[in-house]
Amino acid sequence: MSKYLTGETIQTLRESLGLTQKQLADQLGITDKAVSKWETGRGLPDITLLPPIADAFHMSVAELLAGEKVINKNKAGNLSRACLYVCPVCGNTIFSAGEAAISCCGISLPSLEPEEVPEELDLTIEIEDGEIYIRSDHPMAKDHFLSFFAYVTTDHVFFRKLYPEQVAEARFPYKGLGTLYAFCNKQGLMRQKIKAIPRTRPIQLLV
Repeated sequence: MSKYLTGETIQTLRESLGLTQKQLADQLGITDKAVSKWETGRGLPDITLLPPIADAFHMSVAELLAGEKVINKNKAGNLSRACLYVCPVCGNTIFSAGEAAISCCGISLPSLEPEEVPEELDLTIEIEDGEIYIRSDHPMAKDHFLSFFAYVTTDHVFFRKLYPEQVAEARFPYKGLGTLYAFCNKQGLMRQKIKAIPRTRPIQLLV
C-alpha cells in the first residue's frame, strides 16, 4: 500500500515555500503545535485536512501524497511526448498528454520508461491501404502476455487492449510517423519507431 502523508514530507514542502509552522497552521485554521506534532511523527493530519494542506502547498492531493509537485513539461500537448501509466494491481492503463500525478488501487503510479523493443520479439508490422497492422507471436499465457498495443503520433493515439489466450494483434488507421508501444506484464513497456511506410515484411522485436 502507498504511505500516508508523512511528517517529513510536510516539513520538506513547508520549508521549500519558506513557511513557518505557524504560517502553515494559520492557513489551515489549526495550531502550530499540531503542525509540529505532524513533523516530529507524534501525530498525523486528519484526512479532511489533506485538501487544504495541498492547497497551501499549491499542489493536488495526489501530488501531496506522492511527496512532490509534478511539472508538466509537455504544455504544447505534443502526444509524441506523452506518458503511460500501468497499475500493477488491476492492470488499469492511463494515457496522459504530459507527466501527471496518477494513482490507482491506492498506489502512486510512476510514468513508465519505455525500452527499445529487443530483436527477439517476433512482431510483424504491415502498412497497407491506409492502415497499420501489428501482430506478435509473443506468449499470451495467463502468467506472461502482452496487455496492449498503442500507436502514437504527434496528434493521434490508438489503443488496443489485449488479454491472455487471445491473438496479440491490432489494426489502426495509419497516421504517419509515430511510435508503436507494446506492454508485457513481465518485461514492461517497449517501443518501436514507425519512421515511414515500410514494405510488408516481418520486423523482429521481443520475446
